[in-house]
Amino acid sequence: MEILTSCPLGTEIKAVKVDIFKINGWTGENEVSWEFNWEQLKETGIDGLSGEITVNFPQSPFQPETVLVDLKNTEQLVSKFITPNYDYFGDRITFEITLLPYYLPIKEISYEKMFSPSEKNDTILLVDGKKMHVNRAFLSYHSDFFRGLFSSNFKEGQMDEIPIEEVSYKDLGLLLSSFHSTPVFPNDKTVDKLLEMADRFGTPSVIGIVEYHLIHNSKIKNERMMWMADNYKMPELLEKTIREMSSIEKAKALKASPEYKKLSNEAKAKVLDRLMELI
Repeated sequence: MEILTSCPLGTEIKAVKVDIFKINGWTGENEVSWEFNWEQLKETGIDGLSGEITVNFPQSPFQPETVLVDLKNTEQLVSKFITPNYDYFGDRITFEITLLPYYLPIKEISYEKMFSPSEKNDTILLVDGKKMHVNRAFLSYHSDFFRGLFSSNFKEGQMDEIPIEEVSYKDLGLLLSSFHSTPVFPNDKTVDKLLEMADRFGTPSVIGIVEYHLIHNSKIKNERMMWMADNYKMPELLEKTIREMSSIEKAKALKASPEYKKLSNEAKAKVLDRLMELI
């Protein structure tokens, strides 16, 4: 049996390995397997690929067979058993692959449910006319702002319901949910607001969580991440983004970006040191 390939995959799925081998000497069945590798597509933010492989038999009257495909792992094997038709000498198969990317929806978070009354909570924050039930000790541990607010030096520290001004319920919920007992992890859509809120309310643990996301999972442009790292004091991210400037062309792109003007003199000095390494 000979395999002819017709595979309109596009340029993103770089490696599709096709193997065929006999697995049963009595029946003559063969297993055709397609090995997919779509790591580059994963880096663009998609969560998986779904579609089908159509197996055709151009030299025999057999009807095409369809193999359903659902790729959740970046390296995945899909197999199909084929019984060769020995009535047709030189029997061949062809296959066509059609795949579409899909994105898993981001779960909607209910802050009302997350910060509802509980025996673990002992304080109420009033934000935008809504109540957030929180634990003083836990919040004080994570936030310099709330540690000071709950101290005896402020009248709010003696109140059962404490108003928090100049912040929206949604934004404060986003911040507090990142170190909740059932935490909500950052994504590229929330990192800007999280960093802004973490800086205002003095929550270094949140900055650390965001830094980890930006280093390992983010698709944000390197120039913007460099500014974030510099502005919010994320040293590992700053080192990584400067190291990513690996050519003169990338250095020119950084210089032309709006973020470069906002970098501190210290960060610009590190960029210059990196540039000297490239010359």
